[in-house]
Amino acid sequence: MTTDQLRVGRLTKAHGLKGAIKIELYTDAPERRFVPGAVFTLQVPTSSPWHGKTLELQELKWYNSHPVAFFKGVSDRSAAETLIKAILWVDQDLAEASDEEDAWYDHQLVGLAVIRDGQKIGSVTLVDHLPAQDLLHVTTESGEVLVPFVKAIVPAVDIAAGTLTVTPPVGLFEPVEDDDDEDDDESEVADTADEIASEVADDKTGSTDQPAE
Repeated sequence: MTTDQLRVGRLTKAHGLKGAIKIELYTDAPERRFVPGAVFTLQVPTSSPWHGKTLELQELKWYNSHPVAFFKGVSDRSAAETLIKAILWVDQDLAEASDEEDAWYDHQLVGLAVIRDGQKIGSVTLVDHLPAQDLLHVTTESGEVLVPFVKAIVPAVDIAAGTLTVTPPVGLFEPVEDDDDEDDDESEVADTADEIASEVADDKTGSTDQPAE
């Protein structure tokens, strides 16, 4: 069996005094991924005491419609706080098709042709999983471009066709041209950046089991 790692959640905040931690889910099937005894690989900085370790889930509860997890060996708030921002990964059989919408494995995305306005402009060479969002490394004729993997910029992925469609903001793939009204240009670019930043925060997609598992 060939396996890959799927990102299923991120630990966001200690909850209470008994080691519980709030989770941002990157899966549409928490009832399948977060069962007692499930073991997660941790993505944390090398300086973290949890680097190279795993977490075993004891229980997942819901408080005010928000998922909260209890893990084996995390018995108090101090221990829970050392895990904040950790990303949770699980092993997945690559032969098993995902039953979730907008869910892709990294190996499915790498190599896809990147299409803009019907024309190929590059290829996906790497997927970076960061705490805030996923980034696609796209190699073009002029160099590498980092593309936020959000619906506002990547509206369509067609694994069967081998393509990934992008609708990037002005300036992502090419420098913004100067004109006589430079102040207006700077204001427009700033507004675009603010708008994309807002979309990134509110409209994530994922390359794992979710929007990104």
